[in-house]
Amino acid sequence: MDTLEMSLLYDYYGELLTDRQKMCFDLYHNQDFSLSEIAQELGVSRQGVYDNLNRAESLLRNMEEKTGCVRRELSNRKTVQKIIRAASQLEDHSDASVRALAQKIITAAQDFEE
Repeated sequence: MDTLEMSLLYDYYGELLTDRQKMCFDLYHNQDFSLSEIAQELGVSRQGVYDNLNRAESLLRNMEEKTGCVRRELSNRKTVQKIIRAASQLEDHSDASVRALAQKIITAAQDFEE
């Protein structure tokens, strides 16, 4: 799983992690520390860092398997982009009411993205 997906999993399920797991996750995935650097920073063994990260990532993946929140989020983002692209094609329509409706659709889709 790539860093973006792992970050999304953390955004959804990170509160389920222990404080130590959160710290290891942040240093490794967000701040790009190596396992050795994290171990030195936290005063633990490299193996301890590896075990914490492994448990944290397993928990995040397990929650995603059970709930599918991130999968739905990514699917929704793709669908919203399709809606925006389709409505954008109508912005050049000769009928002003069609153009206005296209703008409303685009605005609503953009609001949904947020």
